[in-house]
Amino acid sequence: MPAADETASLRAPFFIDTHCHLDAAEFDADRDAVYAAAAAGGVTTLVVPAVSRDNFAAVAATCERYEGCLPAWGLHPMYIGVHRPEHLADLRAQIEAQRPVAIGEIGLDLFVRDLDSATQEYFLVEQLKIAKEYDLPVLLHCRKANDELLKHLRKIKVRGGIAHAFNGSPQQADEFMKLGFKLGFGGAFTWPRANNLRRLAVELPLDAIVLETDSPDIPPVWIGRGRNAPGELPRIAQTLAELRGLDLDAVAQATTRNARDLFGLDQGRL
Repeated sequence: MPAADETASLRAPFFIDTHCHLDAAEFDADRDAVYAAAAAGGVTTLVVPAVSRDNFAAVAATCERYEGCLPAWGLHPMYIGVHRPEHLADLRAQIEAQRPVAIGEIGLDLFVRDLDSATQEYFLVEQLKIAKEYDLPVLLHCRKANDELLKHLRKIKVRGGIAHAFNGSPQQADEFMKLGFKLGFGGAFTWPRANNLRRLAVELPLDAIVLETDSPDIPPVWIGRGRNAPGELPRIAQTLAELRGLDLDAVAQATTRNARDLFGLDQGRL
């Protein structure tokens, strides 16, 4: 039987923001306050993904300054204009210098028309190889490219990861889950007109869902077009709980456990 303090810890409404760009310039004026608000709300762990070699230092500094912030290193598909093949060597060096919880943010973006798909695929494939080599999960950016991403994931079998801001079909969700992936849900599904996302949020197995904010982006409905922040995660979780007919603690415990298992985090790191 667990000790009283351990039982209390297990029941506490802890949350993991599995995708939060706390290093972003949008937080320069009040980053300390943003972090403090998140921590006060029970968001005890924040995964901070890099987007290019140029912001490795900012992510590292953020994770050093704030307890519970954990880095992910990667080259984002929307920044292929600044990526160079030699940056893959820099990525390896960064992994060796500070082991991340994941490789990310990586992936494909076929929504933005002027992003060369072949270049995106080159950096995706090379980073999937690195993730497999270091036995790390991946954080996947995917817009209008679920099937293309799944094709590459079947060829290069990594240790699972998260389909960030998932907005695919139930069949695509099943394929990601078969490959060991969790599905990231954040502010987008809180909008009443997001019918597909809200249906997925209800129908997908709870053990396949992790929570995220993608701060400062993808604000929930109560913010409108304003800046998103990690402190919004508990209310996002409450929305998920209401849609599924569960209490908040059940959603908090399940999604936290899902993220903890995926990233290999023990209870003491929450």
